[in-house]
Amino acid sequence: MPRSAIETHLFTPIGPYSHVVVSGNQLYLSGTPGIDPKTGQITDTTAYGQARQALSNLIAMVEAAGGTEQDLVTLQVHLIDVDDFKEMNRAFEELLSKPHPARTVFGITALPKAGALLTISGTAILSLSLIHI
Repeated sequence: MPRSAIETHLFTPIGPYSHVVVSGNQLYLSGTPGIDPKTGQITDTTAYGQARQALSNLIAMVEAAGGTEQDLVTLQVHLIDVDDFKEMNRAFEELLSKPHPARTVFGITALPKAGALLTISGTAILSLSLIHI
């Protein structure tokens, strides 16, 4: 099935990729750090603040395609410091409703965006009638 990009009003990607790609009724959401869409800069120096912003960015990606936060089915988190796990979890609890999406967390050594402590990517599944291409 061919893929299409969904237009978002987020920050400009730092490489040749789309924020959201749709294939059928599935949305593939590129990894996003805690970047403010208006400034293109990291919003906070804490994992909690960056996780809140990254999740807000992911939710905005799903909404740009016509979905809601409830359409998120799986998320992948890449953390520079696994000691930030508790703070990252706090942001997940505050922004995501139950049942929570499935999730995998990886400890990594670096991210391409200076100051980024984490990045979150994911997949959402929407009703075909909702998708805005």
